[in-house]
Amino acid sequence: MVARYETALANRSSATGAEGIDENLVRRVARAELKDTETKSGENVFTMMRRIGEAKAELAADYTAQLARSAGKVVFFAKHIDVMDAAEESFAQRGVRFSSIRGDQTPKVRQANIDAFVNDPDVAVAVCSLTAAGVGLNLQVASNVVLAELSWTNAEQTQAIDRSHRIGQTEPVTAWRIIAAQTIDTRIAELIDSKAGLAARALDGSDEEVSSSADVQLEALAAMLTDALLASPRHAGSPGSRTPVSSGETALEHTGPPLA
Repeated sequence: MVARYETALANRSSATGAEGIDENLVRRVARAELKDTETKSGENVFTMMRRIGEAKAELAADYTAQLARSAGKVVFFAKHIDVMDAAEESFAQRGVRFSSIRGDQTPKVRQANIDAFVNDPDVAVAVCSLTAAGVGLNLQVASNVVLAELSWTNAEQTQAIDRSHRIGQTEPVTAWRIIAAQTIDTRIAELIDSKAGLAARALDGSDEEVSSSADVQLEALAAMLTDALLASPRHAGSPGSRTPVSSGETALEHTGPPLA
């Protein structure tokens, strides 16, 4: 993206004389990159997010195992099958019993795994697909949720948390997001939180438009490109520099009425 930005800047018919990073050009480059990632295989933002998830899998599983030992049953959400596989292998190595809830299961197998997590006191963790188990499940037996991978939208994240935060839940529900420092993870977390604020204002009657997942992806790519340009010698010290975002585990105590 940096090369594309620099090429576009050099090919302009006339110099603008503007100092710093051209934000409009950054967004055009980010939009072109997003279009490419949707139509081409190979290295792109989606494969990058998958690799980050795989890198976090063991750490997220270890944190989940610690929670299970100290606080009881835990729901573990991941977006990619590879991350679920790695987490389940880690739980098995630690002697932590788990149920697996995935989109490719038959209804009978899926319900058996749900029942095992809900009813068997020795099954400590439910390993769930973020997309397949984000709705339609009642997992209120757990009061801790671990989000090993980030979604592109706040709604998907909230739906996952609401599997535990339902009517009948007697404990506060806390969601733990595992965020990789110095990566696109930090930007996505920041953008999800900002979009959650927009959604809340929209529900309160604001005319703010709530952005889609594609908008979050575009903003994340633009933020990555801006950071890369600011780190380059040519643009170091340019206007528009950002304050680094701290990262690690972030806790989100769920608010609002539980679901029926």
